[in-house]
Amino acid sequence: MSTFMAKKEEVKRDWYVIDASNKPLGRLASKVAIILRGKHKPIYTPHVDTGDYVVIVNADKAILTGNKMDKKMYYKHTGYPGGIKAQNFRSFMEKSPEKVVYKAIWGMLPHNALGRKMIKKLKIYKGESHPHEAQQPQPLSFDI
Repeated sequence: MSTFMAKKEEVKRDWYVIDASNKPLGRLASKVAIILRGKHKPIYTPHVDTGDYVVIVNADKAILTGNKMDKKMYYKHTGYPGGIKAQNFRSFMEKSPEKVVYKAIWGMLPHNALGRKMIKKLKIYKGESHPHEAQQPQPLSFDI
């Protein structure tokens, strides 16, 4: 008897919608990363994208614990000497909450070609509504 290995043609993908309001960002990101990778399925295979689609709504209402709202910093570099830019979580969240959630989840996925395929199944929206009602996403809640 040999070990089961899923093929990409055999994978059935479901759609889930997750409400991010009042959920800690890191815990939310780790749960979403598991679903995007497909590790919640019995057919999980490391070299095949077995994950499901995830729609996150209310991304602007995700929270951080403690005083990290003001102390957590995000850095980027322009490519020029002395071109490092920094901004704290609160200002980054006000400017683009979708990017904050995206960066948290991307940090928990593999940084290779398979990870780039997985992150494309993630849809993040600032408010309550989303354009994926035709896919009939199932609401997914978990205790955090």
